[in-house]
Amino acid sequence: MAYAYDDQNIFAKILRGEIPNDTVLETPHSLAFRDIRPQAPVHVLVIPKGPYVSYDHFAQAASDAEILDFTRTVGEVCRMSGVQIDGSGDGFRLISNAGPHGVQEVPHLHVHVLGGRGLGRMLEPAV
Repeated sequence: MAYAYDDQNIFAKILRGEIPNDTVLETPHSLAFRDIRPQAPVHVLVIPKGPYVSYDHFAQAASDAEILDFTRTVGEVCRMSGVQIDGSGDGFRLISNAGPHGVQEVPHLHVHVLGGRGLGRMLEPAV
């Protein structure tokens, strides 16, 4: 499958510095920033700097260095936000939406790190 990346999406514009963000952490291959419409006390988005549409696209096309950096950035965001489950945090939810059925709003891979309160069930049973 060919992934069509739109370089005019909001996250591409953030990466180019055209739109400001509230940066939590920046690494050579990733950027983490606070969501502008937080759904929990901790709501951080983590995006790769490369032009990847979704997690499956990233997993298939990104370099090992990009994948390692992105994964470690998610872990560091959890640590910095105090939601890691190493005995000092109460946990978190990691969400990545993909495509129309996944209700993906921005066609650039991003994961949501949500925590700081109980988040309830993930999905209701299908009807």
